[in-house]
Amino acid sequence: MNIAVIALTEQGTKTAQRIGAGFIPTPSIYVLNKVTQNTCLTENNPTARITLFSEPLQQLVHQIFKQYEGLVFVMAMGIVVRMIAPLIRDKHTDPAVVVVDDVGRFVISMLSGHEGGANQLAHQIASILHTDAVITTGTDAQKDIIIGIGCKKGISKEIVKKSIIDALHKVNRKIGQVRLLSTIDIKSEEPGLLQASEDLGIPLRVVSKSEIATCVKEHSKSTFVKEKIGVWAVCEPAALIAGRKTQLILTKQKYPGMTVAIAQENFMW
Repeated sequence: MNIAVIALTEQGTKTAQRIGAGFIPTPSIYVLNKVTQNTCLTENNPTARITLFSEPLQQLVHQIFKQYEGLVFVMAMGIVVRMIAPLIRDKHTDPAVVVVDDVGRFVISMLSGHEGGANQLAHQIASILHTDAVITTGTDAQKDIIIGIGCKKGISKEIVKKSIIDALHKVNRKIGQVRLLSTIDIKSEEPGLLQASEDLGIPLRVVSKSEIATCVKEHSKSTFVKEKIGVWAVCEPAALIAGRKTQLILTKQKYPGMTVAIAQENFMW
């Protein structure tokens, strides 16, 4: 997806650069000219395509609204609403619009969630910022299953998908109930995981090694995993951390080259 990230403040610019550093190819980043005097524009991403703008924000938005498939605004949502309101046409032609607060706590899918890909874009950005995406479309809000995955290098997408389906079958759940796949950050670029995520239409949430290391929820531990990557487990804590009020409904299951665990959000006994 061809995206642009727009920031208005010094802190917002830093967050924009963090977002940009997580995408290949690097997105365009638009920064309000007056904030650059106190901001090192290349400190987080030396290859970032940064454009300084001095014109009113509304003018910039009018210029680029149709140039990109996705627009990421690092600023207050109220500002964004006022800027894009005159430009909105329909969900089939409008770009995906995602709003992020200045410090990157919240990532909100605002416009063209399904058709335009804003939901998927929000999940991608949330993984980069190690936070949660806020998705309000009805079908997504009802999904409550998180699948945690650990895998060896070079795992195929076919094995990933087959293992996921088998694990879901064990707890009588369907693929349509799955909100997220989740894994550790060192596996975030594993082609088989990314391809499986795309094929299944389920976003991949990435949790950091430090988050897993400090997970306080009960999960199994493996000396082998600890020796290999420095944490006691991957799939179970990844599933627990990625969701809200989670409980494991399927503990670690071993498959060829990978492990799978399943957590349910807002779990009720």
